Amino acid sequence: MTTPTPITQSLLELVDERPQVDNQEVFDALWQILTELRAKVDGRFELHPHPSTADLQPYHSLDGRAKGFLSGFTGPEIDWLVHSWIGTPQTSFTNMHLTIWLGPQTRVPHFGMALGTMPDIFVYMDYVPRADLMTDLDYLDRYYEPVNDSFLRLQRDGRFSPFVSKALYMRQSQSQSSHCYLVAPTDDTIATIRELAHEMMDRWLGWLDDPEPTPAADQPALAQRDQFIRRAIAERDPANAMGVRLFGKELTDRLVRALWGADKDL
Repeated sequence: MTTPTPITQSLLELVDERPQVDNQEVFDALWQILTELRAKVDGRFELHPHPSTADLQPYHSLDGRAKGFLSGFTGPEIDWLVHSWIGTPQTSFTNMHLTIWLGPQTRVPHFGMALGTMPDIFVYMDYVPRADLMTDLDYLDRYYEPVNDSFLRLQRDGRFSPFVSKALYMRQSQSQSSHCYLVAPTDDTIATIRELAHEMMDRWLGWLDDPEPTPAADQPALAQRDQFIRRAIAERDPANAMGVRLFGKELTDRLVRALWGADKDL
């Protein structure tokens, strides 16, 4: 199969090229995948809805055309979990998240997942590392080598074009086995995305059956590092420009704060 060409256009550029694609059915299919994964998470963790996001369930633009939903959770093992969607499903753009940031008691990587339409399907799945992968080779082999085969397989799959962010920090935040693609919506590609999503979630939950502990003395520094990365990813995401376009700067700033849990400790 032909090796796909990487995509380097921005979200805004991709949407502006094809602004009127009705993606409601695609959105529904992708949201169902996140719902299936969320059911597995609910079956594994004790989670509590956080009041700081209660007013974002749902929210909408002043004209009512753009909508969204953002729910944040915490728990004994979970520092911050976000389950959310945003967009205009009947006019090209949607984005949805299931991001799970663990507490500092374990070194297991965090779980990051985003799906959406630009208007083709956007796929992002990764384990956010909590160690230097250039020097901690045991960590690299334990958590990232198992993803390498599926990463290489999709890199060779001509249906999936690697999505390369123009933003340096967003590229820096991804591991070298990160799944990040654009792909045309078909029954087959959605089935592949579903299979990959469950594979990523099941592997991650398996690590947490016997989690690698963090020494107590190292936990404060790890928690500080986690929050720094979570905030930087949320604040530097180029997709925030789409939020400003749809909802204005004030509400977008509020959504960004919710994504990184700015108010979770209040």
